[in-house]
Amino acid sequence: MKRFFQRRLPYWQMYLFMLLPAVYIITFAYVPMAGLRIAFQEFNITAGMNGSPWVGLYYFKHFLKAYQFKNVLYNTLSIQLYGLCAGFPFPILFAIALNSVRSVRYRKFVQTVTYMPYFISMVVMVSMLMQVFNPLTGIYGAISRALFGATPMDLFGSTSAYPHLYVWSGVWKNFGYDSIIYIAALTAVSPSLHEAAMIDGANRFQRVLHVDIPTIMPTVVIMLILSAGRIMSMGFEKSYLMQNSLNLSKSEVIATFIYKKGLGSGSSNDYSYATAIGMFNSLVNTIMIVLVNTIARRIGETSLW
Repeated sequence: MKRFFQRRLPYWQMYLFMLLPAVYIITFAYVPMAGLRIAFQEFNITAGMNGSPWVGLYYFKHFLKAYQFKNVLYNTLSIQLYGLCAGFPFPILFAIALNSVRSVRYRKFVQTVTYMPYFISMVVMVSMLMQVFNPLTGIYGAISRALFGATPMDLFGSTSAYPHLYVWSGVWKNFGYDSIIYIAALTAVSPSLHEAAMIDGANRFQRVLHVDIPTIMPTVVIMLILSAGRIMSMGFEKSYLMQNSLNLSKSEVIATFIYKKGLGSGSSNDYSYATAIGMFNSLVNTIMIVLVNTIARRIGETSLW
């Protein structure tokens, strides 16, 4: 034990730096796991977890048999897969394009502009979307009337338009910030590789194809695995804010369904049912990250474990 601490003493600043995030994760991620037991109980607030009766897998079966199950599962998976396919390549392409720009001042300006949407709160962003795409007073309505002479349909009331609004607004908000890790990975590309490729007659596109992309591919694979592990974790806040009675059949996802069952039903809140759904959600995410990690490890040499 003494030898263990002696080896780590020179790096005490690094361990001190890790202390705050470690405490945060333990407090807000691991300690609350003790409450997952209510998913297997008929939880009663007055009786508490120790006094509530056990019901086994009743709430899991209840969710799987619920008439909303197929709809909320399909909505969650379809929108998240759509978002992954549409949004995942953008930060990579943007980082590669930005890395090819020679002007440092222009590069910093573009980075700053593209990072800014990430720091807009979700409430403000959804409010901006509602203003822009308002068919009567928004830019969308003004352009439509100017071009076609008619008031367009309400996109926020359309079930077919909802997934596109949700996904592409997310791409706009996040792609600049998500590109940071790829820009950092590209800085690790050795200039000697580019020099050797230039001597061999490679143009800029060929150098991107055969030098830059292979270098950042391990980072891409790791980020893809992590994204697969969040496939069921569709953000509650944005979904709930964009939701209305007209698009409910498409906007009702697992996150909003959990909220309505657990906290949004007034006196009939069902904490056990909501906890069981959340646990099911986490289980699917775990299966997905293990599956994608296994495939990545068998196809290539990069994986989380």
